[in-house]
Amino acid sequence: MTSKRQSAIAKAVARFIPQAPFYDAEAIRSRAAQKHLRNLPPDKAVWLTIIAYIRHIYTDYDALRDENYESEAARFFVRNAINSKLQQWRAGRFLMIEEAQTAADKAPVHRGKSGQERKI
Repeated sequence: MTSKRQSAIAKAVARFIPQAPFYDAEAIRSRAAQKHLRNLPPDKAVWLTIIAYIRHIYTDYDALRDENYESEAARFFVRNAINSKLQQWRAGRFLMIEEAQTAADKAPVHRGKSGQERKI
């Protein structure tokens, strides 16, 4: 059975990235429904999840972080790759420079198994 929130998330994914492959859309839907995002409106949870998913799956962000780039710098360097993927998926919205710079401050914090906080 699908909850109202799950339905709203599924609709937001279809609306934001209509041409995303099924396996990517499913992963995004699943991640947007996670417990630590429940305090956000579905549209915002989906948008943040889309950006984080693309950043970690389709860009060099993690490699840049492994090379000791600060998160804000790494996010800046992968912004064009994120927007390219959004364009490929026929998104109607793109990541702006200001949004990329402040996303780290606004992103929900997730506490991992080790107890360390990390932003998604």
